[in-house]
Amino acid sequence: MSASEEGSPVAGSHSPSSLSSPSSKPRARSAGRSCRSICHPFAEVVPPSARGAASLPAGRPYGLDGGSLLRTPGQSGVAPLAHGWAWMNFTWFASAYDTDDVPYRLLTLLQIAGALVLAAGASKALEEYDFTVITYGYVVMRLAMVSQWLRAARNDPERRRTCLRYAVGILVVQLGWVARLWLPDSAGLPSFLVLVVAELAVPAWAERAGRTTWHPHHIAERYGLFTLIVLGESITAATATVRAALDTEVSLGDIAPLVVGGILTVFAMWWLYFTQSAAEKLNSLGTALRWGYGHYVVYASAAAVAAGLAVEIAHLTGHAHLSRLAVATAYTVPVALYIAVLRLLHRGAAKFGAPDAIWAAGVLGVLAVTFTPSPVLATGCVASALVAAVLTVTRRARTSIPRTG
Repeated sequence: MSASEEGSPVAGSHSPSSLSSPSSKPRARSAGRSCRSICHPFAEVVPPSARGAASLPAGRPYGLDGGSLLRTPGQSGVAPLAHGWAWMNFTWFASAYDTDDVPYRLLTLLQIAGALVLAAGASKALEEYDFTVITYGYVVMRLAMVSQWLRAARNDPERRRTCLRYAVGILVVQLGWVARLWLPDSAGLPSFLVLVVAELAVPAWAERAGRTTWHPHHIAERYGLFTLIVLGESITAATATVRAALDTEVSLGDIAPLVVGGILTVFAMWWLYFTQSAAEKLNSLGTALRWGYGHYVVYASAAAVAAGLAVEIAHLTGHAHLSRLAVATAYTVPVALYIAVLRLLHRGAAKFGAPDAIWAAGVLGVLAVTFTPSPVLATGCVASALVAAVLTVTRRARTSIPRTG
């Protein structure tokens, strides 16, 4: 945590109650208390790594089968969806109730074990539509959070109702996931959608009973780190795909525009994410919910960029039997979606101005290059130009502010 976070108040938070010693029981985190648990960063690195492994279909050459990537987007997205939601919830809980005691660490390790079980069952879910293992892994992760919330409810009387809502809501939804395994195949998709909505509704419902003492700077920091992990996974997946392509008859010159365009795109996505500070915007329940839920689209679109690059390479090597427009769209649409959602998350309630026009132009520019001969390289150039424009406007805005004193 940065020095600026020490002692900084949390807007809308309450002072923590007098509770038992943190060495034995969880208590509400005070506004200035930093996240000191060694479990927290460990718990955020291991599950994304497992998620990355789970997203690679077994027996396929690093995603060169581009057609399969587009035919089964729902199935291949189950593991990232489950991992991402469980560990986003863990981040918000840890920001308020991370005591780093023995029970907390053991429950965190149980969550990690559940993440690994989920990853182990991802291939079966993707290829055989057997969701038994992946469901049990997810339920293990979530039941660990139920125990965490019950501990918090016992030792934080001021927010006991909120903590109990979390525990009950998560438990009921997990019973739904287990029951779903016994439903007929025809009810698979409808029940999945209903349970996803129920999962997403739990935090909004629980926090309305009383806001937990999560720290805005801590939340912004952890979401930023998670974004770096997702972008890093995208680079790793893209590297593996390029390496597999070079093992064919494709030359480095043929694939160079894709490599350069992909690097420029990911670099621009990283830069754009950190152009603005988010902590001061997380000052209400509404903005916090938008931030948390909106990042699902950020993470999904960032991961989809790597899949889109894989489709481009598959088309180049003759493995993807798709139209040129479909191949280009698989890459440009996720990038445009990433840029658009990122702007919406950062702009807040400000009136429409020059920055919005620049970001909108960037989105339209990325979509427009879908119809160019080299959409990946063109996307990288447009995204880089957007970074330059945003930096220029931001610098001018700062210099135009009159200095006092």
